[in-house]
This record gives sequence, structure tokens and C-alpha cells, in this order.
Amino acid sequence: METTTDRQAVLVVTAAGSSQRMGGGAKKEFLRLPSGLSVLAGAIEPFVRSLTLCACVVTYKSGDHGALEQAHEAIRTSRLLRETFDGGGVPLILTEGGKDRQESVYNGLEALQAANIPNLASDTIVLVHDGARPFVTEPLIQKTFALACARGAAVPALEPSDTHKEIDENGKITRHLDRSRLAAVQTPQAFLFFPLLEAHRKARAGGKTYTDDTEIWNDYAAPVYTVRGEAANKKITYPADMPQEQQMIHTGLGYDIHRLIAGRPLLLGGVHIPFDRGEDGHSDGDVLLHAVTDALLGAAGLGDIGSYFPPSDMRWKDADSALLLRTAWQTVTEAGWRLGNIDCVVVLEAPKLLPYREHIRQSIADILGAERQLIFVKAKTREKLGEVGSGAAAEAYASCLLYK
Repeated sequence: METTTDRQAVLVVTAAGSSQRMGGGAKKEFLRLPSGLSVLAGAIEPFVRSLTLCACVVTYKSGDHGALEQAHEAIRTSRLLRETFDGGGVPLILTEGGKDRQESVYNGLEALQAANIPNLASDTIVLVHDGARPFVTEPLIQKTFALACARGAAVPALEPSDTHKEIDENGKITRHLDRSRLAAVQTPQAFLFFPLLEAHRKARAGGKTYTDDTEIWNDYAAPVYTVRGEAANKKITYPADMPQEQQMIHTGLGYDIHRLIAGRPLLLGGVHIPFDRGEDGHSDGDVLLHAVTDALLGAAGLGDIGSYFPPSDMRWKDADSALLLRTAWQTVTEAGWRLGNIDCVVVLEAPKLLPYREHIRQSIADILGAERQLIFVKAKTREKLGEVGSGAAAEAYASCLLYK
């Protein structure tokens, strides 16, 4: 017996508006949420998690190729969406929107039809969602989808908290409306795909303007049924609708030490330092980059360098420590962390590091994609004490600050 989990779904996300009520600047769909996701990615992710999607269409502002590129970039702030659309076999279609929502949705539906998606069937459900509505939850999507599977069309709706009146052009109240019979509808709005496409074509031919797809469905297809919406499922319209970021700050400490032996290059922070000895290690032995890697992973609570690149694994034999750091840093940033600063101490009896310090700072900054002023490196000696003081070893300490 078929269940709703067997049903294919397609998604149309509208992101073609001008965002005028946001006060100018960047389009609201491209702004970042505290999680690090764009608003647009936040609006799409829950559908990927909760449904079996066979395609996704995103509309962008007509004639604005900058908006097309920004939409691509905004979607790719989500690792899940990158995996789904880049390598997961789910087509992502970006198409120009129209002068209003009705035309944008129509363009999205026609783009799906033109793409010849192989899994489109007579019972495929299309969900139409606002690209500026990133707080939608998986349970709301699933129950809207389930009702659309059963009834052909469904929409989340909430009873308005205020009492509504009908007024004329002069502001005079002409009708007192019964609040218990009113509903404020949200998105996603879910319909059988082919009947909705046909209804849109008829509405377009008729020349009438509609504010949403439930009106079009009602006029040209059948009744729409409601599920209880969620108050948190807001559409971002004004600057105050953006969630305020609550910053979390973590610090990390990294340390490493390597013996110095002949026949190895001396590498510090990815910079080759001329010397007659270099670090002995399973990888290239860059003691400073290893300390920085440990500090960043530790601050993010994601482990240490040994758990990602164990010396028992021959894949990392003589590996470039810059590549190891870059890989670890990608994991840290994908967890939502951003760099505050890094402060390092290299303890080495010889050679002198001052002539190379700025190169080292720039090298670490380049590996992390950060500004050089966020990185600082100091050099110390052990005053002839211990293994480091005798010139037999090099060690490094790194502390960092991460925030999200």
C-alpha cells in the first residue's frame, strides 16, 4: 500500500522580489542567519530533509544576472544542499521570476515541465514556498504534504490573533468579520503538480491577478484544505524580522613538538626556512601548522589532528600540513564557526625567525582564507635548556578565538 513517503515531490521556491521593505541593500533571501546559512538555504533545507524531492526550482529577479549568481552562492551556504544538488542527483533549476508572485510561480512550474524531470507523475505533489520563509519546520512540511496527497491541495493556516474588519477606500469599516472563520495562510502551499500547472495556464489566459496559488486552485481546480500552521513560520519582510545573532565564543589551545633531524626541510607555518635540519614527522612535520590545527579543532569541539589524520594511516605519510589545516578548517567553518584571531609562539633555538615572521603570518592567513591581522606569530628560545634548548627539537603553541 502506498504511503506519502512513496510519493515524489517537487519544490518551487520564490526569490524574485525586490526586498524594498527591508530598507535597501542586499536581498533578504541572501542575508545570513545566525546559523551561517543564507535565508534562502534555510528555507530549502527542511524540504530536503523531510521529503523525497525529484527537483527544485528557485526563481530569481528577472533580468538580474547578479541575482542569479547570488542565488547560487546563497544556496551553497548549506553543505546539505551542495551534496543534494551537486552530487545527489536532484536537479536544481534557477529560472527568472516575473513582475509578481503569480508570474514567478508560473515561470517555475513551466521550468519544471520543460526540464523533462523523469520522475514527474500524475500524483506528483508540488510545494510552493517563499524563499524568505526560513523558519518552516519538517513536521509542518510533512503534514501539509500528507494532506495534499489525500485531498489534492493543502496549505498551513493560522487563526488571526487580531480582529479583522473590511474597510472602504476612505477607511470606513464596511463589514465586521468573524475571526473564527478567518485564516492567515502561510507557505508551503502544496498541490498536485499537473493540475496546478494547468490552473496557472488558465489564470494567465484569463488575465486576472491572484495573490497566491490557493486562489488559482480554487477558481480552476478544486477546494483547498488547511492544516494548522505555525506562528514561528514567519516570512522575513522587514529588518526586525531577521533573528538577532547571539554570539557564542570559544577559545582553543594547540601544542606540538617535533625532533629536528638532518635531511628534512624546516617548515613553519607553511614557509620553508633555510636550515641544516628539519622536523621529523609522519607528515611534513610543520610543528606550527599542527599546533594551529589542534587549536581550531579544539575550540570547535571537533577533536584533534590525530583523530582526523592519524600517523598510523599511510595516506598522511609526508602529507602537506597546509592541506591538513585547510581540510580541518573547512570542517570547523561548516560547523558555523568564524575566526576571531590566532596567536602563536614558536620555540626554537635556531635559526632566527624574525626575518620570516610576516611570510609565516601571511601563509597561515592564506591557508585559512583570513586577514593577516588576525594571525600573529612570536618566536622564543629555551635559553639552552632541554631538548629544544639544545637544538634537538622545535615546538609550537597556538591559541585561537572562534565565534558563531
